[in-house]
Amino acid sequence: MLNVLVTGSNGQIGSEIKSLSQNYNYHFIFTTKESLDITCQEDIITFCHKNRVDIIINTAAYTAVEKAEDDRDNANSVNHLAVKYLANIAKKKDISLIHISTDYVFDGNTHRPYMETDRTNPESVYGKTKLDGEKSMIACNPNHSIVIRTSWVYSSFGNNFVKSMLKLGKRREELEVIFDQVGTPTYARDLAQTILEILAKLDNKDVEIYHYTNEGVLSWYDFAKEIINMAKIDCKIHPIETKEYSSFTKRPKYSLLNKSKIKEKFNIDMPYWKDSLSDCLEKLERDDNE
Repeated sequence: MLNVLVTGSNGQIGSEIKSLSQNYNYHFIFTTKESLDITCQEDIITFCHKNRVDIIINTAAYTAVEKAEDDRDNANSVNHLAVKYLANIAKKKDISLIHISTDYVFDGNTHRPYMETDRTNPESVYGKTKLDGEKSMIACNPNHSIVIRTSWVYSSFGNNFVKSMLKLGKRREELEVIFDQVGTPTYARDLAQTILEILAKLDNKDVEIYHYTNEGVLSWYDFAKEIINMAKIDCKIHPIETKEYSSFTKRPKYSLLNKSKIKEKFNIDMPYWKDSLSDCLEKLERDDNE
């Protein structure tokens, strides 16, 4: 049985992998920053040797986009250097590495879904450090390894936009949400399921990049409206422009990702975003009632 190391197991994607793991014939080793410091190369080497790791799924990341602007060193350690260290040990020990990246590697100044081969141009510290992580992994080039870029991730686990809208919607009569940033939400459970399904199908020699989100196109405003409507919360959502939102971090205004490559390679069917949102809200309601 293959030993699969999952880093960042308390995050949204890591938690979803953990909840699905019993359905797969692997021996999973779930770690957090307390049990494995992936910013320390020696710790990774020792851990992988001791646990005879065959596959690494790196879901750990520094995702505080605003905070990263003033916390560049820590963001770089987790999003860049840690990926470099994981790729190095993967290369030396013939370990497959699946690394999760982001739409923030693009500037959002296009009008068609981004392909994996499109020019990157991150405009935030978060995006730049994530791209540096990708580049380090590609330069090291471990066998049977891939990068999966995703966007607008939410889950019944952790903190995210869906949970924020539910909480704020119950407290306030009105909310303002940005309407001029367009993309597609990704239910972390769908992505986790895809990762687990393709583990046994990785046969590439050079590192490949894939894009994954749910299906559909919408703005943050549209997303907020649907969350509030599905949850049957009495709160009015007002659209605002990005310039009206108090933020000093530049975010991609257009972050649609072209998913043709991963669909064709692994024969994947991606759920429509509304269907996945409904599933997540139902799970949250069940969890609240338990």
